[in-house]
Amino acid sequence: MRSIRDLNLEGKAVFMRLDLNVPMKDGKVTSDARINAALPTIKFALDKGARLAITSHLGRPKGKRDMKYSLEPVGARLSEILGKDVLFAEDCIGDGVKGMVKNLRPGGIILLENVRFHEGETKNDPEFAKALAAPFEVFVNDAFGSSHREHASVTGIVKYVQASGGGFLLEKEVQSISKLVNNPQKPFVAILGGAKVADKIGVLGSLVGKADTLLIGGAMAYTFLKAQGVDVGGSKFEEDQVRHSQELLKRAKDRGVDILLPIDHSCADTFSEDATLIAVTTQNIPAGKLALDIGPQTRKLYSERIAQAATVFWNGPMGVFEWSQFAAGTNALAQAVANSEAFTVVGGGDSVSAIEKAGIQDKIDHVSTGGGASLEFIENGSLPGIVVLS
Repeated sequence: MRSIRDLNLEGKAVFMRLDLNVPMKDGKVTSDARINAALPTIKFALDKGARLAITSHLGRPKGKRDMKYSLEPVGARLSEILGKDVLFAEDCIGDGVKGMVKNLRPGGIILLENVRFHEGETKNDPEFAKALAAPFEVFVNDAFGSSHREHASVTGIVKYVQASGGGFLLEKEVQSISKLVNNPQKPFVAILGGAKVADKIGVLGSLVGKADTLLIGGAMAYTFLKAQGVDVGGSKFEEDQVRHSQELLKRAKDRGVDILLPIDHSCADTFSEDATLIAVTTQNIPAGKLALDIGPQTRKLYSERIAQAATVFWNGPMGVFEWSQFAAGTNALAQAVANSEAFTVVGGGDSVSAIEKAGIQDKIDHVSTGGGASLEFIENGSLPGIVVLS
């Protein structure tokens, strides 16, 4: 992958794709994490004398101009953080943008409006990609969290500019996750949670060929338990994924890969935040009971495997961790990963939230900015947004 370091930026009109899909409340940014992650690349470009225009998506406006997804408040916050003016363009294409870029001095910066206000972005429409590229000579992608998408501002634009490369955040993501894909240190323990097997069947299949142990939690664990003939009570599971789960369990067994599933559970009678926790000390769950977290014996078992690992990857919570009485499993694994002497990578919004709530992100070797992107990278060995920069 070409790096921003390899590009001549001085005096050049540079289009930079970032992931500024930040949380907002009452028209204000509530977390600077994604802005701060992009700062090294932004500052490098400005210091090199680029005439810089940046953009991102925000939310899901579905190809329409919906001002609740405007990037203007993000521009205001970026200006505060940089301590310099950030001009704002009311669109990301057109004569207005061309004029602003033309008048921009080296070291100046513009934030373009949300690229997803145009249908052509998600459709990777060549005409829209060409319109995005029109004022620019150089393209820089530093949006790892969007690099699994074949969108106009991620992949389509590359063929219409003179030069392109990846920013420092993209570089760091590629280097860290490549350690999981290419000859990870053994034992390699992968922890996967969340709701759906269907969402992760591809990466599960890939990890069976790479990891020594898979620790599975969240609602997806109950599809696997159902596949083994275990009674899951009233717990959520995917009927259409039971056969796939059986096949995956067989493949893992044939390859000598351990797939560990919950051996006890924290359950409830109803799926509600104020439900009373019911401890189920066996793997089989009584009729009508819903498993909402892994139990204490499972926490202990999983934590022991993590402690033995040389490489750890974690994506997805162990239960409904947003509710305090069902957060113990996710919190226990967060601590186990933080305490591990292994090379550790955490990806996915819920997993990242768990380690941030615990205040232990500094103990993780790499916290990925893209959950879906990190899973696809592990599954496929690269991403469309990276391939086009090669």
